[in-house]
Amino acid sequence: MTGHPLHTDWSLAGTAERRKRYYAASQQKFVPFKEPLVFAKGSMQYLWDSEGRKYTDLLGMNVCVSVGHSHPTVVKAAMEQAQTLTHCTTMFYHPVPAHFAEELAATMPKGHEWVVHFTNSGSEAIDLAMVMARTYTGHLDLLALRTAYHGPTSAAQSLTGIAAFRHPGMPGNVAFVAEPNQYRGVFGAGVQPYLDDIEHVIATATTGKVAGIFVESVQGYGGIVEMPQGYMAGAAERVRAAGGLYIADEVQSGFGRTGDHMWGFEADGVVPDIVVMAKGIGNGFPLGAVVARKEIGDAMAGKFMFHTYGANPTSCAAGRAVLQVIREEKTQANARTVGGELLARLKDLQQKHKSIGDVRGRGLMLAIEMVKDRKTKEPDAEVTAAVFEHCREQGLILSKSGPHRSVLRMVPPMCLALSDVDQVAEGLDKAFSSLA
Repeated sequence: MTGHPLHTDWSLAGTAERRKRYYAASQQKFVPFKEPLVFAKGSMQYLWDSEGRKYTDLLGMNVCVSVGHSHPTVVKAAMEQAQTLTHCTTMFYHPVPAHFAEELAATMPKGHEWVVHFTNSGSEAIDLAMVMARTYTGHLDLLALRTAYHGPTSAAQSLTGIAAFRHPGMPGNVAFVAEPNQYRGVFGAGVQPYLDDIEHVIATATTGKVAGIFVESVQGYGGIVEMPQGYMAGAAERVRAAGGLYIADEVQSGFGRTGDHMWGFEADGVVPDIVVMAKGIGNGFPLGAVVARKEIGDAMAGKFMFHTYGANPTSCAAGRAVLQVIREEKTQANARTVGGELLARLKDLQQKHKSIGDVRGRGLMLAIEMVKDRKTKEPDAEVTAAVFEHCREQGLILSKSGPHRSVLRMVPPMCLALSDVDQVAEGLDKAFSSLA
């Protein structure tokens, strides 16, 4: 066996040069800071760059790190499985993904029989949910929300309502309804006009029959837009009346992140027909899943459907450990407590800094939206970018988000502690104050 370690150049300059030379333009686009950053180490809610500087991670590597960077329980489970059998195709039986499917199904609303199909990513899970809904209902038309983000694959892009994420060649049969944004929605605050819009779109932009509607319980890249009380249940009722299914996208809002519930859709008491999940499911290990009511899953029995690494036992071992950590370390309750305290501090900042138009969120899914004028609510991408850069100087990692890039999105690992809140709030305050 060969055992010589491969040389790795950890220098910022070397990494930047290799990316520039060997990454495709499409892979180079998604860079947040003006100056690049190399992360060398992570532990729970903290990161260290290649120079040894420590940061508090408010991004969770795009919501993928749910219970903490390199969480020892998750790492141990994955390592033990990888050392035994790293991969096993679903052509053969393996107990780890089978157990994980049982454990995921147990988190779903009671009184229904749920089945699980593991995928490699959230985008693939969205694609599969689209096929599942169309197969089960026999209808083609789907509904999605404006400013929704559902993934970069061609099919998932067709459900995405932000131009910057859409490329040529997407499939059709998707109609968009107004997102019920209580801060800047097209119909203002309230729920009924947005539910009426669903009926209007079904009547005018579809055949009158739909396969379903995809709803992020809290829009992620759309800028942390929480579905107001009554919207999800009302949307499900109207879509089902048109022959369709309610599909909950829990890729960002699931696994206890909102604090009050394990799944974001539970805030409205709605029982989805299909639930799509990924990101936090593996705490950084690549994995996604579609969980559907059994009769809907059964509609797929007639044709071949396969995801090469979907039920990979190493990733599924990590996923089982994530559920274990959420249960044993009470991360959902922590998200509620710490998130509530951080939200209160963000509201204090809103009183102090006039560039903050709105502060919102639930649990550890929070946002600050920047405006040029609080009355007109004109988005301010420039101030957002400036504050974002200053946050790095304060040792805070977060993201610019929203259709206008005017939102600072905070989705940290759910182990963020009350003792971190002061440092985060003070760092944000200094970042805003430095603009003056």
